[in-house]
Amino acid sequence: MLEQYLPLLALIIFGNIENLVLSSQGVVAGVNPLKLGIASICVVLFWLVFGTLTTQMLIQYADFIEFIGGFAIFVLGLQAMIQSIRGV
Repeated sequence: MLEQYLPLLALIIFGNIENLVLSSQGVVAGVNPLKLGIASICVVLFWLVFGTLTTQMLIQYADFIEFIGGFAIFVLGLQAMIQSIRGV
């Protein structure tokens, strides 16, 4: 069952790391941690359900999806680092 997700494994790992980076960025910015945690869990659950339901249908586009997702994670991480450097 898990072998169907192997083409997207890197995206899953780095997406979770990016979620942690964005959450910590929100806490540093002074966002209510409880509201941020609830919102983060809701988004993660949404993507879990969405990804589970659409993996079989879109597996042929795994390379393209992983590239776009990886690029988005890179851009968001870069943005977080730039903002944290400016805040120092």
